Amino acid sequence: MVSVLADYVKRISRTVPIEVLEVRDEAVALKKLDANRAAVAVLLDAASKSYDSKQFASWMSDLRDRSIRELIFVCGDADGFPSSLRERVKQKLSLSAMTYSHELARVMLAEQIYRAFAILSGSPYPK
Repeated sequence: MVSVLADYVKRISRTVPIEVLEVRDEAVALKKLDANRAAVAVLLDAASKSYDSKQFASWMSDLRDRSIRELIFVCGDADGFPSSLRERVKQKLSLSAMTYSHELARVMLAEQIYRAFAILSGSPYPK
């Protein structure tokens, strides 16, 4: 699975800078979010709003048009999110109503980010 994630990260990096950072400590995660106040943080939560690929691309385009230059996607572990993270990150997004391992969720998210850029650029990839 790591090679699949690495492949999508490489593809995305041709369009925008991307960093995958794994943080397991709540205090460190909050510090990272607080250090990037200009970024839009998004909590991946199965119980939240979901988009199809075109809607997700449109959402990303809207952020770009509002001059948002950094997105931070927060993917939790099997125990979910501490309340401090849920309170800090107001924007929430569902990849699916189903629950996935965080490793698989990262791959799915990376693929959808890549797909969104392909949709926005008119690439034939999404078809």
